[in-house]
Amino acid sequence: LYVLDEPSIGLHSRDVDALIASLKRLVDLGNTLIVVEHDEETIRSADYVIELGPAAGIHGGQLTAQGTVAQISKDKHSITGAYLSGAKEIPGERLPLQTKQGILKLYGARAHNLKNVNLDIPLGNLIGVTGVSGGGKSTLITETLYPALKYYLDGTFSDHMGAHDRLDGFHYLKSTYLVDQSPIGRTPRSNPATYVGFFDDIRDLFSSTQDARLKGFDKGRFSFNIKGGRCEKCQGGGVIKIEMQFLPDVYVTCDVCEGKRYNEETLSIKYKGMTIFDILNMTLTDGVDFFKNYPKIHRKLQLLVDVGLGYLKIGQPAPTLSGGEAQRIKLAHELGKREGNNALYILDEPTTGLHFDDINKLMVTLKRLVQKGNTVVVIEHNLDVIKNCQYLVDLGPEGGAEGGNLVFQGPTQDILTVKNSYTAKYLKKYL
Repeated sequence: LYVLDEPSIGLHSRDVDALIASLKRLVDLGNTLIVVEHDEETIRSADYVIELGPAAGIHGGQLTAQGTVAQISKDKHSITGAYLSGAKEIPGERLPLQTKQGILKLYGARAHNLKNVNLDIPLGNLIGVTGVSGGGKSTLITETLYPALKYYLDGTFSDHMGAHDRLDGFHYLKSTYLVDQSPIGRTPRSNPATYVGFFDDIRDLFSSTQDARLKGFDKGRFSFNIKGGRCEKCQGGGVIKIEMQFLPDVYVTCDVCEGKRYNEETLSIKYKGMTIFDILNMTLTDGVDFFKNYPKIHRKLQLLVDVGLGYLKIGQPAPTLSGGEAQRIKLAHELGKREGNNALYILDEPTTGLHFDDINKLMVTLKRLVQKGNTVVVIEHNLDVIKNCQYLVDLGPEGGAEGGNLVFQGPTQDILTVKNSYTAKYLKKYL
């Protein structure tokens, strides 16, 4: 019995075909394979499908459907089946291609396997960077373009900047961000509320209650980081870290506050019948209803729900978040910024670990960033995302030494005529 967890991550559709062929060979030899997967082709190739849900977090954990692909497609309880049968689909309405915001031009990129690539990015669009694995996408975008932009816009120099001749058009941009899947914090005190920045407002609400004023509790009383209100044994984490030699650290629930993070006096203060721990323990979706009369908090909670994270708790500790969840929290944070235009966002495979339904929500979010006047560059293999891009940059044609060439750059629909592009071959049925 072999168990594989998302083996298609980081693979182009061409490579997924080769992967599926290898998996089928293992089955033909008399083995059993269990594959945890979101990739459509892999699901369609399975002999039997088991679906869990119906939603995520506390709204999931049930067996919603099981059977062959044909049975799942007809099962009205199955969300995956609805996408497989075509009853639901990720829309492919591309925004019109913008040409008024200027063009960012990178000349002579030649790090690793790049062969003197000249890159043009028309600003104000959703740009897809495609090509087979090892074709040079990350080298060009995250290792060359991003450090160069950081240097010209913020003055921060990275010695890992890929070799290139020059960068033009950066003066059209105010800032650049790499929205990756690194954690939003290292300790259990970091959570969606502190990262997106509405925990301060929640603390203000508690310190303004009548009970808090009578007891002389200020905003700091409700902080994890200051002595006074928090539980001192776990220092506001709710858990205690036990360092294990030769093994990953283990977190155990604090035996003094029983995971509630605060001491008893602090927890005696209630707002609408809730302690501050009760608020942190609430899901983001419940929080949207609870804070509907407080626009500042409500707006930021709504952004987190919009990117598909409604199932997380307001105080969900950062070490328990997956890379995809951390990335979407960062996206919600960027959407929450008031000014928010003329920035360039780079996302490296944002669909990693996402179901069709989550990808749908992600596309709405990315298009909103573009409609605000920003540029979004996604390095991506997922064809549903690629069909939504207004402009594509395709690298390859192969991986490694045979890659690093610019196979195509231009409006998305124009790639279909390019003979040596693997992306074009697989994109045909989507466009």
